Parts: sequence; C-alpha cells; structure tokens
Amino acid sequence: MEQRIAVLGAGPMGLAVAYQLARDGHHPIVFEADDRVGGMAAPFDFSGLSIERYYHFHCISDHAFLAMLDELGLRDKMHWVATKMGYWYRGELQAWGNPIALLKFRGLSFVAKFRYGLHAFLSTKRNDWKSLDHVEAIGWIKRWVGAEAYEVLWRRLFDYKFYDYTSNLSAAWIWSRIRRIGRSRYSLFKERLGYLEGGSDTLLQAMRSDIMARGGEIRLQSPVSKVVMQDGVIRGVEVAGNILAFDKVISTIPLPYVSRIMPDLPHEILAQFKAKNNIAVVCVIVKLRKALTENFWLNINDPDMDIPGLVEYSNLRPLEHHIVYVPFYMPGEHPKFSEPDQMFLDKVRRYLKKINLALSDDDFIDIRASRYRYAQPICDPGYLDKLPPVALPVKGLWVADTSYYYPEDRGISESIDFGRKLARNVIA
Repeated sequence: MEQRIAVLGAGPMGLAVAYQLARDGHHPIVFEADDRVGGMAAPFDFSGLSIERYYHFHCISDHAFLAMLDELGLRDKMHWVATKMGYWYRGELQAWGNPIALLKFRGLSFVAKFRYGLHAFLSTKRNDWKSLDHVEAIGWIKRWVGAEAYEVLWRRLFDYKFYDYTSNLSAAWIWSRIRRIGRSRYSLFKERLGYLEGGSDTLLQAMRSDIMARGGEIRLQSPVSKVVMQDGVIRGVEVAGNILAFDKVISTIPLPYVSRIMPDLPHEILAQFKAKNNIAVVCVIVKLRKALTENFWLNINDPDMDIPGLVEYSNLRPLEHHIVYVPFYMPGEHPKFSEPDQMFLDKVRRYLKKINLALSDDDFIDIRASRYRYAQPICDPGYLDKLPPVALPVKGLWVADTSYYYPEDRGISESIDFGRKLARNVIA
C-alpha cells in the first residue's frame, strides 16, 4: 500500500530526501515556506544576474554532489578552476594557501609558520574525528600552532564568526573545515575548486524536475504551521488552516523551528532542540566594474574590519562583472544583527576601497544584503550526543537539519548525501 509522505523544507537536504523517495517509487509532497526551492542555495535576481544569495563552491571531495550530477546528466556543466587565496594583514595583501606563501608571509616567525603548516598538513591527512569530538577547538589549535600563529591567523576568524560561543567549539567540527579545503588541492601548491554553469540553481531545478516527473509534488509558499500527532503517531500536517493526512513526515527545516511546529513532542525532546544555538548571517553581495583582487578567498585580519574574510566569486566562476560576497556572521541575538542593511553596505564599500585603492564609488554597480537567521549551528564538544535521534519517538516522524552531519560543515554535497540516506532509512 502506498504511503503518504510529507517532506518539510525544499533546501538541498529536503530536495534530496524527496528525490530519493521519488526514484524509489514513492510520491512525496514537499512543503516550502519560500517562493523558490534551494534554501540558502537559492538564487535571486541581482540586477539582471541570477546568482545565489549566499556563496557556494564545490570541492573535489564532494562525492554525493558529483554523483547526483552524473545521474541527472549535468556533469558536463561542472568546471574546475585553479583558484588563489590571499591574506589581508597589516594593511597589505599577501599570497596565501600554499607552503611558499606561508614561508614568505610577513608577520610570523619561522617557528610559528612551521607549526601552522604542520598542523594544516596533518589535519588534511587525518580521517578519524572521534578523538577530537569532545575536545575544545581553540585549546586544540593553540597546542599545535602556538600562541603567535593563533593570534595572527585564527583569533579573528573565531571572534568575528562565533563571538561569545568562541570558547566552547568542537575541535572535530573545526578540523573538518580544514580538511575539506585541504583535500581540494591537486598538488601541495595548487588549490582547485568547482562551479556549476548557472550556479546551484542548475542542480536545484534539475532535482525539482526529476521529483515532479516521478510523481512527487513541491508546494511553494506553503509553510507547515503544525505537525499533527496523536497518541504517539503521526496524523498529518496543518497548512493554511487545513489538516492534510500523512503517514510519515520528514522535517529538514532548521532545528530552532521544530519546537514551534511540533509543540506536542515530548518535553525532553523539545528541550534538546531549544538548547541548540545558531549563528546568523548578513551577507552583502557586490557587483563591481573591476576586480578587487585575483583571489577567490581572502582572509582578513584588520582591526578596522569586523569580518574574518570575503569571497571574490567571479575569480571562480567567470561572469560579466566582478562579484564579491562579504558575510557578517554573528549570533542572531547579537545587537549587530538588528542593525539596518545600510550599515553593512556602507562598511563593505569602505572595506573594499581600503583593500583596493583603485576602486572608486563609480566602480560599484550594485550592492545588496541578504539575511538568514539560522545560517549555521554552533557545534560544541560532543555535539552529536546532545541531539535527539533522527527517528523521533513518534511513529512516522523524522527530524534532521545540517546539524546532523556533524562534524562536517554545512554544504550542498553533505546535505544531498544525508538526505538520500535518510530517505532510504525511512522506507526501510
């Protein structure tokens, strides 16, 4: 007998769940609050350019993403580029991201450079994260690289992304970030990252079409206001005041929303969801007439800039104009998150003109800000142990978001991999 399955959220994970269910002969119905699929990977119209609101790139280790491209016949739209990294420090732009750049870096002793490089190299080679799971990240990094390298190369990254949460982060979580970028190198000296023609939307629309062609549905602008359960069993979902019957519900929305739409869950489960903290982001995107630098990724350590770095996306994906993303991360409850967009736009203009003195106001074609309250979970030591199981103690209910593939950082490939496995487990 065919089962009615609801999927909450049409971000990459929700789409991956529905994609796998539809390919396995089921007919999922996806409910999405936004007017488009994709979540943080969704595009917007940036004065004539369709582009993601938040930057995305791909590494050669993104196996689940690449496998799906093959299934959908999109592999020829994937392009790999040798990209560059830079470091803005003490008012100058320096090369970064390879052993020679590290040796030439002005502002660190040789011993500090050696310790930093050794730590990065060994992190890339490491596969087992379990021993780092209950270790605090800053202490772990300082033990390896020393106080000098931590102060110059790491401290501002932590301070301007995690703020008050800085002192209690999981070393396994931070290690996975080092490893992902490190493993996207095709030699010790060259980094290679990938982009998809048309951006993430090329994949998102192909997934959407595949789901619908196999009998699935995607309902946009249809937020679920409540998941209906009775006597420990799923009954359905409430949408626009109507209760729709379902045998199974799979939620992929950010965990902070779960308690709002599932108030009937056991109190101890609700408490676990409510205890999770998240970082918000205000991401400014700029369209320029000329390049800012030659780097895709630019780390920043500057007392006048409250950001740890920026992404010059057009140095990865060729575009008519030069595109720069400048993300401001902060806890959602931080006063800065309630500041108007204009404050962030003015800061970015000032920062970019400081980094490249040749930039003038006339070089700024367009500039916008996007906000996402629950951009990233805060993963403290032993994070996974503190999450409720994906299969909740309500028959027919599964709940997960990007938190659940800890210690991996959030990303399209990780969401696809987790979502497809979740779909198979639900049916099994």
